[in-house]
Amino acid sequence: MNSNMKKGKSNGKLFLVSTPIGNYDDITFRALKILRTADLLICEEIKPARRLLSHFDIEAVPVELNEHNESESAKNILMEILGGKTAALFSDGGTPLFSDPGHYLVELCIDNNVDIIPVPGANSLLPTLTASGLDIEKFYYFGWLSPKKEVRRQELNYIKKLNELIVILETPYRLKRLLHDILNTFGNGQFIVVGYKITMPGEKFLRGTVSEVLNYVEKQNLKGEFVLLIENRKFKK
Repeated sequence: MNSNMKKGKSNGKLFLVSTPIGNYDDITFRALKILRTADLLICEEIKPARRLLSHFDIEAVPVELNEHNESESAKNILMEILGGKTAALFSDGGTPLFSDPGHYLVELCIDNNVDIIPVPGANSLLPTLTASGLDIEKFYYFGWLSPKKEVRRQELNYIKKLNELIVILETPYRLKRLLHDILNTFGNGQFIVVGYKITMPGEKFLRGTVSEVLNYVEKQNLKGEFVLLIENRKFKK
């Protein structure tokens, strides 16, 4: 049994609220209810958070929690929660803590026996998988590659050895670079799928060999959020 379970429960709660990744219509009724009723709203960046809240006529002013102030801000938020307040941590887009700050706040809340309540919603990973046309019963989520050239090369060489459907995320401006890196590491024969601008205007699913997808991306000069799937299974498990 976790020793934290021996502590008294806090009256406060921390909700982890998923938000749309591009299309505001993807917000859930539950997410809106939490954002409208929570005592304290917590975001990564004020500007995109205010745009989201304003779109849904929510007038609350959120508190920033990001890589620049996470330690101090998380402790202050914890004190509010321990005082009985309900807090809602929401992402600029997608699921909180998934490549977002907030892990330290969650750790503090767990250590202090605060209820952590996830509110699921939109994400880019599952739509890309389901629309890929690939067998998605099992996959390997690698996440974000290192921006450092040598580390990135080592990561790709490691991935190449895996007999898996591999999922990679990257920043929008690195799409061409990533495809070039994969071409150099895996060769042209690899089948890939790029889920581009999921839920947004211009949403596309690009399917084909690395060079086919790369040629299209360069010709169209595509720059936007994306998820990359690499079909690296050499045999069925």
